[in-house]
Amino acid sequence: MVMTCGATTHPLGKGFPRQLGVHDDIHLPGLERLARALRVRGSVSSVQLQHSGMRAVRELIGEAPVGVVDDPARGVRGLSTGEVERMVEDYVEAGLRAEKAGFDGVEIHGAHGYLLCQFLDARRNQRSDRYGGSLENRARPLLDVIAGLRDRAGPGFQIGVRLSPERYGVDLGEIRALAARLMREGRVDYLDISCWDTAKRPEDPAYQDRPLMGWFTDLDRHGTRLGVAGKLQTGPAAHRCLEQGADFVLIGRGAILHHDFARRVGEDGGFRSAPLPVSRAHLAREGLGEHFIDYMASWEGFVSEEHP
Repeated sequence: MVMTCGATTHPLGKGFPRQLGVHDDIHLPGLERLARALRVRGSVSSVQLQHSGMRAVRELIGEAPVGVVDDPARGVRGLSTGEVERMVEDYVEAGLRAEKAGFDGVEIHGAHGYLLCQFLDARRNQRSDRYGGSLENRARPLLDVIAGLRDRAGPGFQIGVRLSPERYGVDLGEIRALAARLMREGRVDYLDISCWDTAKRPEDPAYQDRPLMGWFTDLDRHGTRLGVAGKLQTGPAAHRCLEQGADFVLIGRGAILHHDFARRVGEDGGFRSAPLPVSRAHLAREGLGEHFIDYMASWEGFVSEEHP
């Protein structure tokens, strides 16, 4: 499966220059070209649905970012109840637009401190309406997006969810309980647990007796597939995750470094990505465009400017 970068579900959700959009029918021709090209090359395709919320860039959206609550210090405007309801519908419509364009599915991005993850933040989300306070309320936007897509998309349309198990104000115990619920209810095809580092131990001292991913691999899955992501740039690291109970792994940096990472690991289980930093020429050979290379150069230690 090839998944896009986070694609905006609303113009106010832009968090990156030149970010892919799926919030308007104007995007359909480009989305159709992308879905068609992936299908011709034999890949299952997915659009990652994302709204940056308070992490949106003011210079890109032209006004104050929106978030779960007002935050004057950060220049963030809290969404009204009606706006949250509209935001849920925006996600659903974006997913249906991806289906119309010919994609095989979507992943709902509920991780990394973006808008749906901001609702899951137990510290900051103390809204007094049905979208704040208890875990049931804080998870409601995500659950409503899932329900809307499952009810309105075709029966073969794939729906995944990305979750952060820690950081960003989320509680590991709560995310574990939410993951268990999503798998038990069977309305999603897979969960994508973004560990940041699949080999790490949890930050929470109450959960130190196993690696972070181990708090999810032991859950009853009820047919839902479980994937993990985080610093997987070698064949041995990917195989370790599978041996420790994941159904699949998600590759980010490794696939940026080698567009055919999956094929290489399939042919050589010991394959290791090129060591960082790499040259701009290396990334160009792997198919990255100039603007993408410029973006990767903003990641500390990823791109070397000294080598041709």
